[in-house]
Amino acid sequence: MATHSHHDNVEKQFGSQAKAYLTSQVHATGRDLRQLRERLAAFAQARVLDLGCGAGHASFAAAEQVREVVAYDLSSSMLAVVAEAARERGFSHLSTCQGHAESLPFEAESFDIVISRYSAHHWHDVGLALREITRVLKPGGTVIMMDILSPGHPVLDIWLQTVEALRDTSHVRNYASGEWLSMFNQAGLITRNVDTDRLELEFSSWIARMRTPEVLTQAIRAYQRSASAGVQRYFALQEDGSFTSDTIMIEASKAA
Repeated sequence: MATHSHHDNVEKQFGSQAKAYLTSQVHATGRDLRQLRERLAAFAQARVLDLGCGAGHASFAAAEQVREVVAYDLSSSMLAVVAEAARERGFSHLSTCQGHAESLPFEAESFDIVISRYSAHHWHDVGLALREITRVLKPGGTVIMMDILSPGHPVLDIWLQTVEALRDTSHVRNYASGEWLSMFNQAGLITRNVDTDRLELEFSSWIARMRTPEVLTQAIRAYQRSASAGVQRYFALQEDGSFTSDTIMIEASKAA
């Protein structure tokens, strides 16, 4: 029987959905993208790595502000979508590169800034990926990480991880803020700023983006209906299955 690695699973999951992520309003818009643009405006000469770029929304936001962007992802289909969209937008200073987060094919101290948005929860080993980020950052360089945030409390955490894993078999884990801070510290990164927010997820489009099989979609709906009143309140769970998740945006730096 053929066996597949986690990275194979990620490639399979996202290959056929690349176009859907390019047009997804959740990914194409948001306060975090506005914050990212504002932050990068101060680094016009920077070389930026977008780690786990997906359909490229963070890459495009960076390309509006900086000298060079490398969009990096495990999915060749995603990278093809990014390259095409970059050409259409006139971003000749944006290039693509394929690989996984835990082993970056770049020389040490080769980037001024590393960004990542809604990708880290798919990584097999976030700690190793953060150490790789530290390696490729120049001294004094900046990392900006954006992702869905676990609430931390065990009851709320297990509910979130369960619906995420049923919807997307390449999901690994959403991390709590304390876990993020610990992993950044262990990777030798100095946390400078942490912002949290709330993100509304409309159920039908959330499911459609991953082409979740009907049997798993129904499992999610059954699990939602079984949720306690406290879980329903926390996630603002709606009749149609839509809900609200926490998000985190962490900015850290490598020692100069």
